[in-house]
Amino acid sequence: MISEYEKLMDDDEKGKRFLELINDQNNVQWNLITKLSSLINSEWTSQELREELVTLVQKHSEITKELNSLDDDASML
Repeated sequence: MISEYEKLMDDDEKGKRFLELINDQNNVQWNLITKLSSLINSEWTSQELREELVTLVQKHSEITKELNSLDDDASML
């Protein structure tokens, strides 16, 4: 759902937020790779790493949804 704040954002604010979200998404993706590599090295036995992966996937999904909501006109910002 698009927040009221996002509806009121001008293009400059949307652009800045877009770049922040891309950076956040990139960091989450690297964390996912790190955790997944660690889990593979543990031969898939670490429950803690599995839980961390679930959390990171959820965060990545939230960031992606917000990114998509910023581009309400499919305009590629």
